[in-house]
Amino acid sequence: MHEYDSLSEDVICTLAAAAGEDNVAMVEPMSQHTTFKIGGPADVLVTPETPEALVKVLDTCAIAGVPVTIVGNGSDLLVGDRGIRGVVVLLRENYAHIALDGTRITAEAGALLRDVALVAADAGLTGMEALSGIPATVGGACFMNAGAYDTCTADVLESVTVYVPGGPDEGAARLRGTVKTLGRDELGMGYRKSRVAVEGLIVISATFSLSPGNAAMIRADMDTYQQRREEKQPLELPSAGSTFKRPEGYFAGKLIMDAGLAGARVGGAEVSTKHCGFVVNTGGATAADVCALIEHVQDTVREKFGVELEPEVRRIGEF
Repeated sequence: MHEYDSLSEDVICTLAAAAGEDNVAMVEPMSQHTTFKIGGPADVLVTPETPEALVKVLDTCAIAGVPVTIVGNGSDLLVGDRGIRGVVVLLRENYAHIALDGTRITAEAGALLRDVALVAADAGLTGMEALSGIPATVGGACFMNAGAYDTCTADVLESVTVYVPGGPDEGAARLRGTVKTLGRDELGMGYRKSRVAVEGLIVISATFSLSPGNAAMIRADMDTYQQRREEKQPLELPSAGSTFKRPEGYFAGKLIMDAGLAGARVGGAEVSTKHCGFVVNTGGATAADVCALIEHVQDTVREKFGVELEPEVRRIGEF
């Protein structure tokens, strides 16, 4: 593979043929595709609508030596102010088919967890209530084993169909990826981690295995979880969700609050006074603002309590 410089017209035409001309956008601001509302432009943004189109797009980029970044709901991402080079593949509304089969639900990577949970609730299937409020797509949830309220994605996941990138050997045939279905036990899922993330696999779809339950009680539980989120989390402001992973034996938000950092600001980025575990965009925040504030929080907590806070938000692109 050659070193990436820019996309040729031939590659852009091939991407348009694979995904459809209307599904290829040039110099697209990533601030429009992240819940933080922050991020510079992607060189090219592609939004495939079918698994076949997705695979063709990924193969095209692999053969051409173009870097690929996968984005779902953009809910755990901080995109650099200089944007993302290469191709961003956005898997959201136009790649979000959900199918019910007995007690199993199969959803494409771009389907929101909440929409999958609603399908489950309508079918009287329990298991996804606690996950319903997580603002993630199925692909993102499998990537990071998203979880909340003592429930994680792995608890209800049966299998994931993934695109496995090809090797670096010369020749187009070797560069093409393969599609495999992996069972939950093959996915190495732990706290905010998975084989999908470690090996750079790309989620095409996932199947969840649920249990029969009472539809009214399932809906009531979902409403309760949502109410708890609204009461405790700063959902009224753009953010990337929990900024830090939970340090063993502690709660990140309490450490930050006890360090006197509630309301701490750098530019438009602020430690939420409603929940100190969140850095929020109060308006016009840049990625540089967020990074500086995260580092300030880490330094202060380390100095006061000797605890290392590890960011949960993923940084992608050029800063």
